[in-house]
Amino acid sequence: MLFDIITNYQSYTPQIIVMQVFAVLVILFVAFPFHEYSHALTAKLLGDNTAEEKGRLTLNPFAHIDAMGAISMALFGIGWAKPVPVNCARCTKCKPKAAMAITAAAGPLSNVLLSYIFMVIYKVVYGFALQDIVFNGKGQLALSQTSIYPYIIGAIATVIQINIYLAVFNLLPIPPFDGSRLFLAFLPTKTYFKIMKYERVIMVVIMLLLLSGILSLPLNTLTDWVIDGLDWATGYVDVLMGY
Repeated sequence: MLFDIITNYQSYTPQIIVMQVFAVLVILFVAFPFHEYSHALTAKLLGDNTAEEKGRLTLNPFAHIDAMGAISMALFGIGWAKPVPVNCARCTKCKPKAAMAITAAAGPLSNVLLSYIFMVIYKVVYGFALQDIVFNGKGQLALSQTSIYPYIIGAIATVIQINIYLAVFNLLPIPPFDGSRLFLAFLPTKTYFKIMKYERVIMVVIMLLLLSGILSLPLNTLTDWVIDGLDWATGYVDVLMGY
């Protein structure tokens, strides 16, 4: 994979900064809206029109962007959108607990699906980049210094990594993340709502743990596992591109 080849270019050059800004913009204007839209669409399919009534059943990013979440995304590489309102009591296709778990799972799964699409694009671009691969002074494979492919591929790789990281992050089984609602099916309702009282406090603690780096190792490890899975699932692209 070219993830290793582009590491030689990870310095704060203007090109790298543009690449990173592009990746963040894709997350804010594509990944976040797709994530929230998936929650809204799943709820509607289960019989709840609350999100649609609130104007959230849309891919329009401005209906979903949260100002603080966007700033956090830009500064720290982790952020959030405005939560989609879901009323599981209105879901007629299944029981409320099951509806909450299904709608919660739809968000992270949408990030994985989006990453799968970007992985396919990544591998196609990588195929075209092979023509620019040369041996550097150390006898190692590298891309030509004049090639634009490192920056294109780097931007796509960054989108994939952030997108998967957000999916893994959202699956944390604690409020307010999607994982808490997913695991609600396994908790007594009273216990769940007792925990929800401390949602804001838990969010602050999680952000502090992230900034301190304590959560980095487990989250990065899980992210790498998912990326490896996507690499395997898109192996047919390698064959089609002839590498």
